[in-house]
Amino acid sequence: MLLPLLAVLAGLVLLVWSAERFVDGAAATSRRLGVSPLLVGMLVIGFGTSAPELMVSSLAAGQGNPGLALGNGYGSNIANIGLILGLVAVVSPLAVHSSVVRRELPILVAVTFLSALLMWGGMISRLEGTLLLVLLAAMIGYSIWQARRSGSDPLADETEESLQAHPMSLRRGVIWTVVGLALLVLSSRVLVWGAVEIAVGFGVSDLIIGLTIVAVGTSLPELASSFSALRKGEHDLVVGNVVGSNLFNTLGVVGLAAVIHPIEAGSEVLLRDWMLMTVMTLLMTVFAIGWKGRPGRINRLEGATLLALFIGYTVFMVHLVLRSAGAL
Repeated sequence: MLLPLLAVLAGLVLLVWSAERFVDGAAATSRRLGVSPLLVGMLVIGFGTSAPELMVSSLAAGQGNPGLALGNGYGSNIANIGLILGLVAVVSPLAVHSSVVRRELPILVAVTFLSALLMWGGMISRLEGTLLLVLLAAMIGYSIWQARRSGSDPLADETEESLQAHPMSLRRGVIWTVVGLALLVLSSRVLVWGAVEIAVGFGVSDLIIGLTIVAVGTSLPELASSFSALRKGEHDLVVGNVVGSNLFNTLGVVGLAAVIHPIEAGSEVLLRDWMLMTVMTLLMTVFAIGWKGRPGRINRLEGATLLALFIGYTVFMVHLVLRSAGAL
């Protein structure tokens, strides 16, 4: 059991480091090639921080562990909202000014409910996975169209400031993109092997491991980038990263994993994991959009609520692991 644990730890450390290099390189390369700051913030950074989830879930599905892939996708969504957004808001309340972020939140809610319909029969098939990928492609196309016709947006301004703070040449950006991607693949292989071995050793499903250890680990790049953005006062970038990442996880990560290998989704996923993910998504949407003249803002109390839901869920999942291992 020691070697799998070391593999998971080493895989997570390398995964976080390589993901940061990949996102920084891809963002700088895109900007040097003339991509608008708004698209860089929405797609390259928002979706790029989900690269670890995509790599881990794809490899897990390809190796016959689709439960790990599903757990990683949905567990990361829970961690993104509860751990990252909740913790950041507790440290400093987040004001949401970006119309782009507010527009994407209802889309995330709709996509989250769609995922329940796909799991209703107990299985996400290859056809349904393809549907998720088509929806992702359509959403990316819509985002590009909106970015071209939109004027200035706080998310674009914050992205431009962030890129200017860490300038990178085109050559260097390409190098870090390629190196980061290669190390993402390597670290994901190590992480998946260790996670599967731990699941076998503890006698729990790979779904549980995906929802806990792997999900939190693959969400660490979002946590690092969110606190970095918070230090610069880039609140819209923090919320935009979480929303973009969750959209990509639900559509791209789960969709691609299902295309590679159909995913069995038991009733416990719908009643336990999806239910919590949906509640947290709805709360985040209500907090961030605002209502009755209240500006979009996630204050400390609301952040603490999201964080408490994540902690309670994590404690319950750890209890399941320990009970399965006979420690309780």
